[in-house]
Amino acid sequence: MPDEPLRRLGAALILLCAGALAAKAEPDCRKIAHDGNRYTVCTLRADQDEIRLFHSDADGNLFGSFSSIDSALAAEGKQLSFAMNAGMYHDDRSPVGFYLERGVQSGPLVTRDGPGNFGLLPNGIFCIRDHSAEVIESRRYAAAPPECVYATQSGPMLVIDGALHPRFLPDGTSRYIRNGVGVEADGVTVHFVISDNRVNFDSFGRFFRDALKTPNALYFDGKVSRLHAPSLGRSDSGFPLGPIVGAVAPVE
Repeated sequence: MPDEPLRRLGAALILLCAGALAAKAEPDCRKIAHDGNRYTVCTLRADQDEIRLFHSDADGNLFGSFSSIDSALAAEGKQLSFAMNAGMYHDDRSPVGFYLERGVQSGPLVTRDGPGNFGLLPNGIFCIRDHSAEVIESRRYAAAPPECVYATQSGPMLVIDGALHPRFLPDGTSRYIRNGVGVEADGVTVHFVISDNRVNFDSFGRFFRDALKTPNALYFDGKVSRLHAPSLGRSDSGFPLGPIVGAVAPVE
């Protein structure tokens, strides 16, 4: 039959696309050494991966852990393929600063100097759209708020338009396990990073700028930094967290 080759070609294309989607079920998580330090990097694409923020369920109950989110996602036939803590929080686990989940805001946008790392201006916002993502300096965000489906504010910015935060010192003595996020200039390639040894802000910022080539990057936290990366056989646990960012994939 003359249609048979076309049918076979169509079936092959369907299998090829299905294989590509299955491959994207696990983010690209890998170990990278840079300037004497070690990092774990999970790279996602905002135009292909489903990236969400998580804080509380529909009844207002705090998720607090990767396992709790996984349990909730099971009702959708989905699971976490990656996750990490995504911003600072108060003692009651409410976000410090601006937080947006599925278009619903909780927490004010903070653009003034303040105590701690969060108030070390410039701080910034990680904005997730339907098919793109961006790290935006907070005052720039306030001047022209973009359309974000999810957003979380943290600080300080690590890289601002290709430059390190002006307060970072190469010989800074504050060293912790730290985590953060950077977005490449294409607006879709998102790098989530956790250090595997204690680093200062200068080293952490230079890793985003020089190794990952992200023009803008944002610090999430230190000391409490945690990663869920099933592809690496890793899922950190501990006391309850506040905001969490994760990639969602179908249960295989």
